[in-house]
Amino acid sequence: MPSHRYRDVFSRVDVPLHERSWPSRRLSTAPLWVPVDLRDGNQALAEPMDPARKRRFFELLVAMGYKEIEVGCPSASQTDYDFVRLVADSDIAPDDVTIVVFTPARRDLIERTVASIRGIRNPVVIHLYTATAPIWREVVLGRDRDDLRELILAGGREVLRLAGDLPNVRFEFSPEVFNQTEPDFALEICDAMTELWDASTDRPVILNLPATVEIATPNVYADQIEYMHRHLARREAVILSVHPHNDRGTGVACAELALLAGAQRVEGCVFGNGERTGNVDLATLALNLHAQGVDPMIDFTDIDEIRRTVEHCNRIEIQPRHPYAGSLVHTAFSGTHQDAIRKGLAEHRDRAAAEGRPESEIAWRVPYLPIDPADIGRGYEEVIRVNSQSGKGGIAHLLESAYGITLTREEQIALAQRVQQHTDATGREVTAEEVRRLLLAG
Repeated sequence: MPSHRYRDVFSRVDVPLHERSWPSRRLSTAPLWVPVDLRDGNQALAEPMDPARKRRFFELLVAMGYKEIEVGCPSASQTDYDFVRLVADSDIAPDDVTIVVFTPARRDLIERTVASIRGIRNPVVIHLYTATAPIWREVVLGRDRDDLRELILAGGREVLRLAGDLPNVRFEFSPEVFNQTEPDFALEICDAMTELWDASTDRPVILNLPATVEIATPNVYADQIEYMHRHLARREAVILSVHPHNDRGTGVACAELALLAGAQRVEGCVFGNGERTGNVDLATLALNLHAQGVDPMIDFTDIDEIRRTVEHCNRIEIQPRHPYAGSLVHTAFSGTHQDAIRKGLAEHRDRAAAEGRPESEIAWRVPYLPIDPADIGRGYEEVIRVNSQSGKGGIAHLLESAYGITLTREEQIALAQRVQQHTDATGREVTAEEVRRLLLAG
């Protein structure tokens, strides 16, 4: 591998944080969630959503309980513009849902964006962005730091001129590729924007700090976020937001560590869709909190319906091993896993009966299952499936759960041998009915 062609992160960007507090903190509350499926995720689709799919996705996000939703880039396409107008002219957005629209820092695009939100009764956030990292300045924009600072401030002044008097509108700024930008420059630009927009506790400004392209281990991003958290001017008037991508496969870890480092808000996609390897996965983040006893404040109690809707709207299937949402994430084929799960489920039932409480209310501690599948609308039928890798415990579980048949240990061993011969010969898994037939045939 020609690894000599690449430089490590520390030779590309300075991280001036030498004492950090984030490693000793704990996550105890859910952040502000902002799904960007309708904008960032939509821009990453081979076939962008038509109006019907976009509306269905929006209605799903509302039903799940998201209170801030980025609905599009109105200056990018007529479809996005029309969808923002649909929000303005209909009641599809409940009054407590904040609508976010996205725009580059260019005068004509800002004008188009502000025109799209006219008449919206909901709270609105206008999200302005410009790339700030050196390679983007040099190769893409052809501007030095001073020139780029003036371009960004000019965009900010235009937003203020066109929408500063609208009482339901707040502002957001993203220094795109923040994680590859010099910290002093990122801080300078962000402080200039909060001063320009007169950030206050009554009208806070969102500063969104994206890991637009992941280039480092998650601890580096946490250090960068904590540096900004400590040094931002008007910190009490700033909502500190993050937008991690997943180029290194660590987007979830980056978001979690960023929250420990002082971030309050996370932008991502429900199942991690996005350019290249995707945006951070909001379902995994939320259900990771749930698994630690923290209410994620988003409803995932019917995750299969959520998955079906997202697959329909994105025309991308969810991977079977996707955390929590995948079709196989609660399934065990291995004999040792099956035995432990079977015993854990039995203990769970017995403990609920002894305490006189429903199984859904007592503490969950079943081996190999981080959460109760029932929490997200899954049953137990698919938890244990039998193939050539399975053991007597899994086979016994199929008979008990499907037919109420309980075998002695000796009977389990004898039946397991017959099932093993059958699965080795066929090369596929067996159903409960097939196991029952093998039992009766013995």
